[in-house]
Amino acid sequence: MKVIYKIMYPNGKIYIGKDLTDTLNYFGSANSKLIERDFTREQQRDFTIRKEILWESETASDKEVNQKEVELINYYQSNNPAIGGV
Repeated sequence: MKVIYKIMYPNGKIYIGKDLTDTLNYFGSANSKLIERDFTREQQRDFTIRKEILWESETASDKEVNQKEVELINYYQSNNPAIGGV
């Protein structure tokens, strides 16, 4: 199964990513340094994120998954630093 997912951070910022193997504990390749800037050391001590599958397919090609990922990044504006920025 190939999936597109949304990661929601405690500050409301999001990350949209893809997983071509549907691995439960894969949370993407967001930039750790950018995420760390948004949270104090104390906030990092108790940190909860949410992973939501937005789209999935057993038959889509990698190219179709890539196109869907870009579509959802644009839809959710996760490339906007005020919304995503990770």
